[in-house]
Amino acid sequence: MKGIVLAGGLGSRLNPLTKVTNKHLLPVYNEPMIYYPIRILVNAGIDEILIVTGGNNAGEFLRLLENGNDFGLKHINYTYQQGEGGIAAALSLAEFFADRDKIVVVLGDNIIEGNIKPAVEKFRTQKDGARILLKEVADPQRFGVPVFAGEKIIRVEEKPVKPASNYAVIGIYMYDYRVFEFIRSLKPSQRGELEITDVNNFYIKEGKMQWDLLDGWWSDAGTFESLQAAGNMVAKTGANKI
Repeated sequence: MKGIVLAGGLGSRLNPLTKVTNKHLLPVYNEPMIYYPIRILVNAGIDEILIVTGGNNAGEFLRLLENGNDFGLKHINYTYQQGEGGIAAALSLAEFFADRDKIVVVLGDNIIEGNIKPAVEKFRTQKDGARILLKEVADPQRFGVPVFAGEKIIRVEEKPVKPASNYAVIGIYMYDYRVFEFIRSLKPSQRGELEITDVNNFYIKEGKMQWDLLDGWWSDAGTFESLQAAGNMVAKTGANKI
């Protein structure tokens, strides 16, 4: 199983901080943001990791992370996204790296208190399909929101005005190799992007989606408010515990 960290994008919601650097290099308490998603993967037992980045600051990732020795890794892979296009478009660049293996994808601004190892171990034994993590939140309209029929997710709605539940699909996704086939069939949304929610809905329609609830706190650190909240929570309780 391989891990992918998506760390591109313009980070426009954090402007003007992101005028001079990539969002994922900003500090969250005492460490660069990018450290947290890498540690999520390492703590789950994944040591083959690809960083997908872009923009004018891509070289800073290599300067900061080098080959990943600070995380106990022998090597980190890197690839470059030209322009924008959404999460699914960024993920499509990882097809060569995945090499038909199962993948765990973490958005570069996701910070968690605990770890995802139990969910990853379930996915290792899952024959095929996908697995997502959910967290109850106060503002589900900011995220992809699952719609339930009993315990089963029947679809995910992207940033709904009237959320069907109080759960958010957090930015940690597990997919089999078919994810890249699904991405190739996508059409851009009204935002002009290839949406990861559409990918998740492909798996749901096929009856191939499983889910788990995340223990501990979670933040996406993509706005000034959530970035500050994440830093405060890390300072108070720590993050990415093994």
